[in-house]
Amino acid sequence: MANGQWITKNLNFFLFLTVLAVLYIANGHMADKTIRNINKTQNDIKELQYEYKTIKSEVMFKSEEVQVLKAAEPLGLKISKDVPTRLNPNL
Repeated sequence: MANGQWITKNLNFFLFLTVLAVLYIANGHMADKTIRNINKTQNDIKELQYEYKTIKSEVMFKSEEVQVLKAAEPLGLKISKDVPTRLNPNL
């Protein structure tokens, strides 16, 4: 059998192998892209966790009684020295 006949006889098989190779390469690129996206998302999550913890600690600090008093003082608000009165819900 001549070389030319062997190539033409197996042309469909070579095309099939070429398509498989292209799909294999494309799959590798998609997997790399997915891994990069996962790593980026994990980094974003870590950054948001740090931001959450920072904001939470700021809120905890600003909600302390001393800090609330400092913030309310310029508004003219002070702690009441009177005993609170209880409303009767039956009326």
